[in-house]
Amino acid sequence: MSSRARFAFATFPALFALALAPACRPQADDPSFALLGGDTTIFDDGDEAFAYPLRNMTTAHRGPFQVGDGIFNRNWVTAPASPEGNDGLGPTYNAIACAACHDNNGRGAPPTSDGEAFLGLLLRLSAPGNDPHGGPLPDPNYGDQLNPYAILGVPPEGTPRVSYTEMPGAYADGAPYSLRAPTYSIDALSFGPLAPGIMISPRLAPQVVGLGLLEAVDEQTILGFAAQNGGHPNHVWDEKSQSTVLGRFGWKANEPSLEQQSFGAFRGDIGITDALYPTENCPPSQTACNSAPESITQPNLQPLFADAIVVHSLGLAIPARRGLDDSQALRGEALFSQIGCASCHIPKMTTGTLDGWPELSNQIIRPFTDLLLHDMGPGLADGRPDFEASGSEWRTPPLWGLGLVQSIDGDLFLLHDGRARGFAEAILWHGGQGEAAREAFRNLSKHDRDALVAFLGTL
Repeated sequence: MSSRARFAFATFPALFALALAPACRPQADDPSFALLGGDTTIFDDGDEAFAYPLRNMTTAHRGPFQVGDGIFNRNWVTAPASPEGNDGLGPTYNAIACAACHDNNGRGAPPTSDGEAFLGLLLRLSAPGNDPHGGPLPDPNYGDQLNPYAILGVPPEGTPRVSYTEMPGAYADGAPYSLRAPTYSIDALSFGPLAPGIMISPRLAPQVVGLGLLEAVDEQTILGFAAQNGGHPNHVWDEKSQSTVLGRFGWKANEPSLEQQSFGAFRGDIGITDALYPTENCPPSQTACNSAPESITQPNLQPLFADAIVVHSLGLAIPARRGLDDSQALRGEALFSQIGCASCHIPKMTTGTLDGWPELSNQIIRPFTDLLLHDMGPGLADGRPDFEASGSEWRTPPLWGLGLVQSIDGDLFLLHDGRARGFAEAILWHGGQGEAAREAFRNLSKHDRDALVAFLGTL
């Protein structure tokens, strides 16, 4: 389906809502039951379900959204090139386009075996200590993430590797399962050894829909969740305001806004500069990187395109929940709350007022996250602090949209590094503050375990 067709589909909600609504809706007393994104929700469960703008998007945002969509899917090329505005790749990088890791705005996938190329999964790096703002301290020779690819004439930084060890276990009823534990390493380092005590942490590219609604959640709402469930917020450096603010994006809630997350990814992942990050990602020891030809367009992402990328990031819609009359899934939803999952994966909240975005403001949403950090135990620990997040703490990831990932991306890899090959494995990796819920799940009957997984598949 073309971008124009997707946009037309999203802007005529009533016809599709009538077509998709079940004859008898459960929980009829809650009108937002199926509308995970409130009035922004779109109705599609196909392989392009993550490609739509907000259903209620205003006229002012429609044009910039479409421009941003084009930039998100653009393949960047080495500078200098013609026409101007499409070059600036690298000099070192992880991907040539946003869509290379977020295909159809979906999730990345980890390598399935040692030796397979990394795409959609990157390695964060930091030396012991903190940067001037309290964040991770970059490796002096390689920066804060490994770039395994480079333009002609520039050495790539190194080759990341992952291998897996199967860890067998059993449910309380004796049914076996196996979890895969990853081990990461880096070969062929081009600029000498990594810093002593280096900390390496993998990061899987997540789906990028519904994020504008999470930016619109009021800070006091998030702090209220912390008072209830034992999580805590991260406070991080905001480049634009030059101050420390609440973090809400990224696997450790280490980014304050979609603007900063998007522009940081352009520079760190693709090598594309912008007004927020105007310099190339070249540590001093990387002489070929520092002397590589630059684009005549500086910064590479000009203001009009940069603004469009922010609109695109804020404006991607979340699809509606499905299976509203599925009795198995409804039983799973009840179990989800009963065994404690909903204490961190908060099912329902209301957004605040986001300046310039009436579409995202005051919406009843169902993201299944609290945007807070929780200790997930030693099994998931990366040992790498990030501002106020410890080496074993992770932000509660939103669950909305995950039921469509397999049809969009062809597979379903979960958690921060994609080690979990489905919902059950992701639950079984929970430790720390999630251990009680994990054990409750492990002790369920197969019928109930299947029901809970069925519920997650409707989100």
